[in-house]
Amino acid sequence: MVNKAVLLAAGEGNRMRRSDPGARLSTAQAAAAESGVKALIPIDGPFLDYVLTSLADAGCQRVCLVVGPDHNALRDHYTPLSGGRLEFHFAVQPAPLGTADALAAAADFVGEEHFLLINSDNYYPAEPLRQLRELDGPGTVGFERGGLLEGSNIPAERISRYAIIQQDADGYLQNIIEKPDPAVIDALPRPHLVSMNCWRFGPEIMTACRAIEKSPRGEFEIPEAVSYSMRELGQRYQVVTSSGAVLDLSCQADIAPVTQRLAGTEVNL
Repeated sequence: MVNKAVLLAAGEGNRMRRSDPGARLSTAQAAAAESGVKALIPIDGPFLDYVLTSLADAGCQRVCLVVGPDHNALRDHYTPLSGGRLEFHFAVQPAPLGTADALAAAADFVGEEHFLLINSDNYYPAEPLRQLRELDGPGTVGFERGGLLEGSNIPAERISRYAIIQQDADGYLQNIIEKPDPAVIDALPRPHLVSMNCWRFGPEIMTACRAIEKSPRGEFEIPEAVSYSMRELGQRYQVVTSSGAVLDLSCQADIAPVTQRLAGTEVNL
């Protein structure tokens, strides 16, 4: 069973750095937001502590944080914590060239094993992570749009821009629709499943990450690597459906509602 996880934490945090006069932040939260290292924004402890606790609750034991060259604060915080419920490793993405490039930086950690991949600025419920671990092959979680609207901190307008997962009659990934048009969404069967970059991959994904071209945004992106692996490598991805909510820490306005929703949540690394 999968016991490794890769967390993408190398982003520059440009959206988080943008000042928001309406955001209700403590002095420590404001300082962390200005640094751009979203993972260390304090709730009670750093936000990433909650993300990692959920991973540990799901049964993962070894974690690789993909960081930027200057993200020493993440190393300093988590290196001394290694050896509890989680064992920490680090990989460096030298330049911000996209999520697939960040994933490829963790190739040595992954080796020939299967692993989970998640964002470091999203708090996922433990149950769908556990279900991913228990699959017999690669997969992804499709989060029901209604559950996100009801239980997350994410504004409806932001959710409307998230990619939609299409699955076939056997429950396997058929397509990822990026930035879907409302008319396209309305024509799809319900429940509408949203991709929140929550995956189980085999080592084959590294081949796909290295084979793809840059997107129109000038980045190497995981959805394109997934499409390549399906098209060229014959890979299939089971879809785990979840009605749970995901918390998103993208900008300063997210900090207060995320803090409120995580109040009383135990951290156990």
